[in-house]
Parts: sequence; C-alpha cells; structure tokens
Amino acid sequence: MSRIRRREPSAFLERHAQRFRELKQDLDQIDYFCKGTVLKRMMKCGKAHCACASDPTKRHGPYFELTYKVNGKTVNVKLSPEAAPLYRAASLQYRKLKVLLSRLEKLSQTILHHQAKLAHSRHPN
Repeated sequence: MSRIRRREPSAFLERHAQRFRELKQDLDQIDYFCKGTVLKRMMKCGKAHCACASDPTKRHGPYFELTYKVNGKTVNVKLSPEAAPLYRAASLQYRKLKVLLSRLEKLSQTILHHQAKLAHSRHPN
C-alpha cells in the first residue's frame, strides 16, 4: 500500500523562499518605467478643403502621445517621434514590473501563511 508523504514544512518554505529570491533578482533587470500607453495618431486638421477631411489615408501625422490615468482622469502627453520609442519601452517595463510585483506578493502571502501556521504549531495558546 502506498503512502502519501507530507512535504517537510521547511523544504516547502525553502523552495518558495528560493523562488522569491529569484524573482527579487529579476527586479535588477527592470529598466526605466512609466505607467501608460503610447499611441500613434493620424489627425484631421479641420480645414474643410484639406485632403485629410475626406480621405483617411491623407491624414496628418503621425503624432505620438502617452496616455495614462491619474485619479480616474485620462492624461495625454504629447511626445516627439524620437521620444515615442523610449516611452513605449518604458511602458512595457512598467507592465513587467506589475507582473513581477504580483508574483512576489502571491509568494509572500504563501510563505507568510505557512510561517504563521508553523509558529502557531510551535507555540499553541
């Protein structure tokens, strides 16, 4: 008859702690970051006789802007064509950072939960 062995609590915690340390090292790989999305826009100028008014392929641009929310309000910042790739890369870094922080938080919660269980079993009331 096979028996299911329970994992050693310290091995379980050490494995999770090691993964936490590895994820923390990934923070060193994060470069400059910013919240938001870089948009490329082609615009109408508003002149009735301009070709852009009737032909979408003749719109002016491209114009770039960074858009993000602050206190529920959308903020748009105009960007030069040279700045757009820098901000696009920074917004991707921000997304990576958010994913990494989420993973670190989940691991922290798991580790803390098991540490609390161990502490309680060592020192019951």
